[in-house]
Amino acid sequence: MRELSGWKRTVIGAWLTGVSLFAIYTATFGVMQPRIQRGIHLLFLLPMAFVLFPASKRTSRKTIPAYDWIMAFLALLPPLYLIINRDALSTRLEFIDPLTWMQLGLGALNVLLLLEAIRRAVVPAMSILIVAFLGYLQIAPWLSGVFFSKPLPVSELIEMQYLLTDAGIYGSITGISATFVALFVIFGAFMESTQTGKFFTDLACRLAGRSRGGPAKVSVISSAFFGSISGVAAANVYATGTFTIPMMKRLGFRPQFAGAVEAVASSGGQYMPPIMGAGAFVMSEITGIPYLQICVAAALPALLYYTSLIIRVHFVAIKQNIEGLGEEELMLPLSVIIKDAYLLTPLVCLIAMLLYGYSVFIAAMGAITTSFVISFFKKKTAMTPRRLLEALRSAGEKMVMIALACAGAGMVVAIVTHTGLALGIASVISHWSGGFLLPALLLIMITSLILGMGMPCTPAYIIAVTIGGPALVALGTDILPAHLLVFYYAILAEVTPPVCIPAYCAASIARSEPLKTGFEAFKLAIPAFCIPLIFTYNQALLLKGSVVEIASLALTLIIGVILLSAAVTGFFVKRLSMLMRAMLGAGAAGAFILCAHREMLAQPVILLAGAAIIVAFLFWRFSRRRRLAPVTSVN
Repeated sequence: MRELSGWKRTVIGAWLTGVSLFAIYTATFGVMQPRIQRGIHLLFLLPMAFVLFPASKRTSRKTIPAYDWIMAFLALLPPLYLIINRDALSTRLEFIDPLTWMQLGLGALNVLLLLEAIRRAVVPAMSILIVAFLGYLQIAPWLSGVFFSKPLPVSELIEMQYLLTDAGIYGSITGISATFVALFVIFGAFMESTQTGKFFTDLACRLAGRSRGGPAKVSVISSAFFGSISGVAAANVYATGTFTIPMMKRLGFRPQFAGAVEAVASSGGQYMPPIMGAGAFVMSEITGIPYLQICVAAALPALLYYTSLIIRVHFVAIKQNIEGLGEEELMLPLSVIIKDAYLLTPLVCLIAMLLYGYSVFIAAMGAITTSFVISFFKKKTAMTPRRLLEALRSAGEKMVMIALACAGAGMVVAIVTHTGLALGIASVISHWSGGFLLPALLLIMITSLILGMGMPCTPAYIIAVTIGGPALVALGTDILPAHLLVFYYAILAEVTPPVCIPAYCAASIARSEPLKTGFEAFKLAIPAFCIPLIFTYNQALLLKGSVVEIASLALTLIIGVILLSAAVTGFFVKRLSMLMRAMLGAGAAGAFILCAHREMLAQPVILLAGAAIIVAFLFWRFSRRRRLAPVTSVN
């Protein structure tokens, strides 16, 4: 981003503060009609892509060229036209009434400016993907089978992308960004202003800092907490990784491993309730499932995601004989951390209001208000007018990327739904899978990973679920696990080489090779790839089942994760031969297969057996530890 100063910083800061205040106003007094709400949202944020983000790395970050000011001004015109002419546009007949020359010109301008804005502020890969879908419209009349589509005139394409409110640039996905997501971005900015992120890091240090490989576990725990609020993996990496990665390296972890741990932990935060970045709100809007129900269903898979990462880190730490932090290295005494526990009050308020049946709008506003009030408990965090304006400006700045990504995803959704491509791909997946669920799940996993490479997880999820969701539903999968599966893999795509931006961000901090860090992150995430496949077959993992079923499933999954982590690491109390690693891998596969059979896990004997295995392992582990000589550190 550009580093602005003087009057430019003041004016741009006021502009970004305005979009935050607009979101708070509409949440308090009622959302406006779609074209006004979404139009004002992009009126504020689309021009900011040209003001805040330079066209290339070679462009100066201190000044704003004249052509960027011109594009920022032009970006005001398309949404302004929609706002002013909202009544006339609401009464026109879609795809029947012809477009005026002004509508054609402004629509084309909006599409072109949005593509460039996404290239700058989001990621070039997303602009390329949108252009590919636009190109598909031109060749679709010459394709056969499910990929055929009738010719689409330019006027209809512009109408679909610019004037409609069900899909396209100003469609329902942008509506989510302009309402729910905007509020929770503001909430996250308020939480950061009260130094809740630092509290999470201090708490993680106390919980895991002194154990084997403590700094890596601190990274996992703090990123889980902070990632749910920030909702952007790369931002999470820089927020927590600047502290945890150097600490991991100092205690003996390889630089690429330290970066990989931070990348995987930061990416998973977007799946961690209660906020889950922007994904949960988008999913709720698409599926009609209440937001709270989505959060509850995602809770256990999210905990198992981080449990698998901590277990893997633990094995590596023991293998390389890496100790934890000393008492003098811990950030703060436990008594001080307990006194700061009041910083969690806004999260408690949010969850409580949702449980009591309040709307997401009211719950979010309650959490924002609570965060503002508790900031005055300490002088250094008090939200004075200056700090308040800075928090609102920071929130507006973060909305730029999210709003543009959602608008771009809306463009793809409009193309896929208008042409029937989604149903066509669903039939192809059903045909290639032979009507069996597992091959279809693997095909959709691959689709989600490919679409998600280099893209933020929310637009990647929107596009992937639009394409693959109908296939899963057609094969009998319930809508919630189908959407959670696609969302989960859209998150894992961020740590899947060759394009894994969080890993590259972590590599820049760790000073390691980006691609090697990406492959290391992928290896760390291997156990996590199994979790969505399991909850698609067995919804006890989504907390839909008896206590015995859920507990048996969790214990069996933990056993499988331990075995798989040991097999991948090559260490289980002692170094393992290839044969032993293969045997442990086979045992892990057996545990995962067992987890997919709900009727077997419903038996109490499975719960008792799983508990016995865990207890026996822990007893054996600690009894052997004293008799084993220290293992020499190996890179």
